[in-house]
Amino acid sequence: MISLADLTTRIEQGALSPETAVRQSLQAIAAQDKAIGAFVCHDASARTQAAGPLRGIAVGIKDIIDTADFPTEMGAVIYRGHRPRADAPVVMALKQAGATIIGKTTTTAFAANDPTATVNPHNHGHTPGGSSSGSAAAVAAGMIPLALGTQTGGSVIRPASFCGVAAIKPSYRLLPTVGVKCFSWTLDTVGLFGAGVRDVALGLAAMTRRPDLVVPSGLAAPRIGVVMQAFAGAPEPSGAEALQRAARAAERAGANVREIAVPDVIAEAWRIHPDVQEFEAHQSLAWEYRQNYDAMPPLLRGRLDESKGGTPAEYDAAMGVTLRARQALAAVLTEVDVLLTLSAPGAAPKGLTSTGDPRYNRLWTLMGVPCVNVPTLVAEGGLPVGVTVIAGFGDDAKALAAASFVEDALGV
Repeated sequence: MISLADLTTRIEQGALSPETAVRQSLQAIAAQDKAIGAFVCHDASARTQAAGPLRGIAVGIKDIIDTADFPTEMGAVIYRGHRPRADAPVVMALKQAGATIIGKTTTTAFAANDPTATVNPHNHGHTPGGSSSGSAAAVAAGMIPLALGTQTGGSVIRPASFCGVAAIKPSYRLLPTVGVKCFSWTLDTVGLFGAGVRDVALGLAAMTRRPDLVVPSGLAAPRIGVVMQAFAGAPEPSGAEALQRAARAAERAGANVREIAVPDVIAEAWRIHPDVQEFEAHQSLAWEYRQNYDAMPPLLRGRLDESKGGTPAEYDAAMGVTLRARQALAAVLTEVDVLLTLSAPGAAPKGLTSTGDPRYNRLWTLMGVPCVNVPTLVAEGGLPVGVTVIAGFGDDAKALAAASFVEDALGV
């Protein structure tokens, strides 16, 4: 993989030109993407910018995020050839930081669960995850050092785990979702993929102009609470092993690690996540579902068919649970610095008919807290498995620092 931190250091030192860095990404795309299928389109003549902390950094943009220079088709035939007039604010933030937008990466249709043709770079017979399939795969395959994705259930953290890359789903609304196709306005969050934790930290810091997000060189040992999420069911052996391995490595490195139980209301919030997601999806996708029903992707159409009986009263009750659970989680996070939990049930499932199960991600999306995937082990078939580090709302710098501590402890 291409380290953003390494590239920016070499560019700043004059050991590598921005033009050469972008050209290397273009060469990697030309060499690998026919086999991986991570890009919907890209600019083979992309030019670099002269200034900015991300000059020379080629970035892929998930194809539900508006770009003025590329179509935004949302993985759906309904929007085939759609050309936005303007860049989404997150795209402009990258450009203002000097990045080169090199192309659009594949997404499941409307960032739901109808899979793309993208394959897992580590084993082509397995899914890369979704819905940010192309973004995770493009970074994992060493084509680009940075990519944007989005998460409503588990669409940043899960594909990062499956593809063996670092990723952050930041605190809710740290990055604006204006110009991003909405699925659920309570849940949708823009996230970043990179080779390692320090890479995504640098990218997020540059986009937001928040230098405190950069991981410091000297890291204090955190207090870590391990959350098993028993309410979400038992993980596969590789998922359980990843969590155990990360916890043991962090403890050996000096962290205070203990398993903690969460209040019942947090488990209840996990249960009602779909009530919030689907009720809002019916409004966000009302035109597509009601005016273009036959053209809707089949799995998403089926989900909307099944959930169309959701009532405002049920939604209001779910939002009430959400508020109470967020308060309870904030109290839990006064006892520890961060939580450590599963990123996925296990390694990426075989086949391309499913993008995997988001059951270990969706609670934290609903809570709006920052989540960082840390690649942890390689399971059978060469398939990676990660773990998630979680901090309190707004504590993105703490989440990134603790995740980097775990990453260093694992030696990955």
